[in-house]
Amino acid sequence: MSQALLPKPLYPQNLALLRRIALNALNLEQSLKRSNRQKSNRAAMDNNYMLTVLTACLSQYDDTSQPPCQ
Repeated sequence: MSQALLPKPLYPQNLALLRRIALNALNLEQSLKRSNRQKSNRAAMDNNYMLTVLTACLSQYDDTSQPPCQ
């Protein structure tokens, strides 16, 4: 099969989507009044804060009609 017929990898689009979801989750978390960069660094170092961010993101949507964190 020719390389021209193979589907193009969607890595850039997938990473952009993950980045947008992560930024939206950080914006929804309101317990720490800091910049998104500071929140991101704290979430990377502190698993409990990471769970706080994920909880804030997922608790916005009680029904399944809308995708969470978007």
